[in-house]
Formats: sequence, C-alpha cells, structure tokens
Amino acid sequence: MTAKRKHSELTTPDLVLLSLLAEAPMHGYQANLELERRQVRDWAAISRPQVYYSLEKLERLGLLRPARDEEAAAGPERRVLQTTAKGKAALKDALASPQWTQQRERPPFLTWLALSWQADPETFCKQVAGRRAFLNSELAREEATLSGVKEEVGHEYHEAVWMISLVIDQMKAELRWLERLEREARLRAPAKHPQLVSGDTST
Repeated sequence: MTAKRKHSELTTPDLVLLSLLAEAPMHGYQANLELERRQVRDWAAISRPQVYYSLEKLERLGLLRPARDEEAAAGPERRVLQTTAKGKAALKDALASPQWTQQRERPPFLTWLALSWQADPETFCKQVAGRRAFLNSELAREEATLSGVKEEVGHEYHEAVWMISLVIDQMKAELRWLERLEREARLRAPAKHPQLVSGDTST
C-alpha cells in the first residue's frame, strides 16, 4: 500500500484524533470529554463510537502508540495513547491535500429554498422565521463560546478564535439575507425564460 493511499484512507475522525493526541497523550474516554468540551462536533462529524474505532485503527497503522505513563490503564477505554512521529507526518500530508479547499457545502436550508415554491405562503413564512430563530439562538451560543475561548487562549491569533469568528460572521450574514427573504417573499415569481431539457429523443 502506498503512503498516498494510506493517507487518503484517514477519515476526519482519524485526523481530529491525531491532532488531539499530538497535543497530549489521552485515553479514549478523555478524548471524548475533550472533544465535547471543545464542541468539536459543531465542525467535525465524529461520534463517541468513532473515537474508539479510530484509536484502534490509528494504533494498528503505527500512527499512535501507548504512552509511557500507562500505570492507571484499566482496559481499552483507559489505554493512554499519543501520536507518533509517523502519525504527525501522516497528518501533515493529509492537511496538504487540495480537497480541503475545493469543496462546497450543501446547506439543507438551501435545498429547502429550492423546493419552497411548492409550499404554501404560510409555510414559507413559518419556515423562514424558524430558521431565523434557530440562527439567533446558535449565534448567542457561539458568541458565548468565543468569549470563553478567548479567555482560555489569551490572545486573538488562534485557530479556534478564527473558526468561531467565521461561524459568527456567516450566521450574521445569513440573518441579514433572511431579512431580505422575508421582505421579498411576496414578490416571488416563476422564471420568465425557463430553459428545460426536452424529453424528445427522436432527433
């Protein structure tokens, strides 16, 4: 198996754990607690079972190894692991992949909007208002998180600060867009010059 193929098989949970255990050795239970504390699941899909699966997989690949201070280990969930030099190299290689910069998100709300012409006006307004209420709630949560992160980090120039700031800016931009949507909803009209694919295959 080539190094390139091996690195391509590393999943997002794998990479998150390689990075986390490069900071400090941890066992699976600690890793799960730290991921929850950092609210990692807001930006990376990684479940509790995936953590243990990834730890086993990464150790098997030689990307993690048992830490020296394993005296307190009490079973698989308490086995303290840390990222190896090989693991750090694999993480660096994975982070150099162009896939990180060449993908677009597919927000469910945009899918809903594309189909919303089939909804009645009351449903349309209710759903837009619901989206706005959800975003306002999430915005308040993210702003509180940012305040806590800044206190913990002690400065503005940290990836966690940049990430949360981006999320906040995106939410504020969408809230402004939702206000426009509410103003213009009554003016919604079908396309004047639709170009539909013809079903005629006889030519």
